[in-house]
Amino acid sequence: MKKQHSESDIPSAPFFRKETPCLTAQEAFLLAHKKHHTSIRLSRALLLAAFLALWEISVSFHWIDGFFFSSPSRIASCFLSMLQDGSLAANLGITLCETVFSFLLVILIGIFCATLLWYSHSASEILEPYLVVLNSLPKSALAPLFIVWLGTGMTTIIVAGISVALFGCIISLYTGFKQVDEEKIKLIYTLGGNKIDVYRKVILPGSIPTILSTMKVNIGLALVGVIIGEFLAARRGLGYLIIYGSQVFQLNLVITSILILCIIAMLLYQCIQWAEHWYRKRL
Repeated sequence: MKKQHSESDIPSAPFFRKETPCLTAQEAFLLAHKKHHTSIRLSRALLLAAFLALWEISVSFHWIDGFFFSSPSRIASCFLSMLQDGSLAANLGITLCETVFSFLLVILIGIFCATLLWYSHSASEILEPYLVVLNSLPKSALAPLFIVWLGTGMTTIIVAGISVALFGCIISLYTGFKQVDEEKIKLIYTLGGNKIDVYRKVILPGSIPTILSTMKVNIGLALVGVIIGEFLAARRGLGYLIIYGSQVFQLNLVITSILILCIIAMLLYQCIQWAEHWYRKRL
């Protein structure tokens, strides 16, 4: 006969309430985490507002010379005038296109060269010292040569952007390829795979965090290289506006262009960081 369960065998209500403290603790942690990030954002906003207010007050009371240091109000006026005459959109678009194109070429060439170095051990031993030397070379010294070789124009600017970031990108990616788990590589060889299988199934997937970290660094370096190129070989772009403004003593234009560059660098970095967070959520 089947045993009948008595009321004493049925779990009581307090037994089910034991999960409630866990949920409460989790909610408390999430709330504290949200409050922490909110306080950080507010602190950053307050710090920026205090800096801008102090800057404006210093110019208003003639503690600093507004002609040389400008002021937030003058920068805002310059920004609005650039919006109205269309010069901001034209020059900003040129700089962004050059930066993104240089950045994509740096990543593609960097992955290709790092793959060749990983695939051929002898090639890596021969070329690695030269990569270190080229990475340490001040890239601004190469810009006049690029002008002589390639002339003035967008090609020279893109090459300048690539030269700043490329060699460091190759070194970082190659180092990341070498640090992939050796046990996984041995497993592929044990199962009958070859070096191409190791690259496709272990090296490249295992190096995605390294690639994303390298991209976060190189997006800023590509922007720096593009601005160096625009200083010397451009008639449009934010780098050209900085040089032109300094030559005609329009320092409001210079500082406005520099602040726009800061915002661009922050937004480009944030885009790569969003891609990195999206990848980590998929794991």
